[in-house]
Amino acid sequence: MAKISVIIPAYNEEKSIGQVLAGLKKLEKDYEVIVVDDGSEDNTYSIAKDSGVKAIRHPYNKGYGAAIKTGVRAAVSDVIFLMDADTQHNPEDIPRLCEYLDDFDMIVGERARGSNAPLERRFGKWALRRVAIFLARMDIPDLNSGFRAIKKDIMLKFIHILPDTFSLSTTITLAVIKGGYNVKYVPIKTEKRVGRSSLNIFRDGYRSLLLILSTIALFDPLRVFAPLAVLLFVPGFIYTAYQLILFHNVPDSGILLVISGMLIFFFGILAEQISQMRRQMR
Repeated sequence: MAKISVIIPAYNEEKSIGQVLAGLKKLEKDYEVIVVDDGSEDNTYSIAKDSGVKAIRHPYNKGYGAAIKTGVRAAVSDVIFLMDADTQHNPEDIPRLCEYLDDFDMIVGERARGSNAPLERRFGKWALRRVAIFLARMDIPDLNSGFRAIKKDIMLKFIHILPDTFSLSTTITLAVIKGGYNVKYVPIKTEKRVGRSSLNIFRDGYRSLLLILSTIALFDPLRVFAPLAVLLFVPGFIYTAYQLILFHNVPDSGILLVISGMLIFFFGILAEQISQMRRQMR
């Protein structure tokens, strides 16, 4: 089995990081463990450093995604394993996911029924997942799980499009799926986190939605442009035909909708051609 680097992004996690690292140590596995302290204002970095793992510190808070990218660049193993620093994830699940590394490029811990999930976030996650499923054209059991194994070369291939925010998990999921790689979902159970999350439902949800659209547009532009074109063209055509037949009038608003729909569709065709040429050049 390939060597594994466990990357743990951490921001003000002094109450939990020691427990997470102790759990990893109990596995007695030859994992490279990298804690990336994202500019914490507490003792997170000191605790990680004193535990004997590789500890990297950002001089200021850059974001969850930025911390992961720092860890990926510092990792020496062929496989990257991502997990959180807040005790939600059970380190004993790592070997279970890694059993599939010979056959899959990314293995994601799918939060199963019974996992801890704040009630106020459930609708937002469900809505984002439904949008992603429609755009990606396949089922995605867990869109933004922070517990996953992925081959390092694939992570580096897409690192330039990955955001510095919490939306990194969503983006890498869509990039790997649309890139044609093999993805496996393995059920896990998450526990209640220690400490307070810095995730903002509205801000990070909005960012995630934009990143879903931009990521799909990068790999499959027509999946974004075509529905929007239809949404404008069909009502415009029906309204124009209605006005023309009954009142012998050609409405400006109807013509505008029809033309806008056609332009967006042809923009989508052009974007699709560019996307295909870009993939062929890689």
